[in-house]
Amino acid sequence: MSAPSEPLVVALTKAGRTKIRYPAELVRDDGVRVTVRAPWAAPGVRDFGFVRFEPGDVFTEHYGRDRWFAVKEVRTGDGGLKGWYCDITRPAVLADGVLTVEDLDLDLWVSADGSTVLRLDEDEFEASGLTDRDPAAALAAASALDELEHRAKSEGLAPLLA
Repeated sequence: MSAPSEPLVVALTKAGRTKIRYPAELVRDDGVRVTVRAPWAAPGVRDFGFVRFEPGDVFTEHYGRDRWFAVKEVRTGDGGLKGWYCDITRPAVLADGVLTVEDLDLDLWVSADGSTVLRLDEDEFEASGLTDRDPAAALAAASALDELEHRAKSEGLAPLLA
């Protein structure tokens, strides 16, 4: 386990390649779950239509070594909650100051007030070929998306973040 406030690097991989690497601050590591905080890492603004990620936004990211998703709380620079962006991933691995997470294409967006829950990138998931290459992983990914959507609509995501 690591001490809070330690700097580390988050490495998001996809299809065997590094998609993005960015510095983050370790908030908590209890041996099962890892929470980090990082500013918006991509250059410029990314407008999804339902939310904009932009310089100054702060992401508090919750990863699990035992679960197939990450929940990222997204706030403006002044602390206003935008919502939660959830990545469907293989379980996270933290070693030598690098938190490695494999993105499996599926995503879920939950608005700050919980009124909007959107399943995203299901077409990319289908096109990825994961179902043929690794059927067990594809099933775990689809189940994780279903679970997150159900939780978001029934009890919210807060219980997953405690």
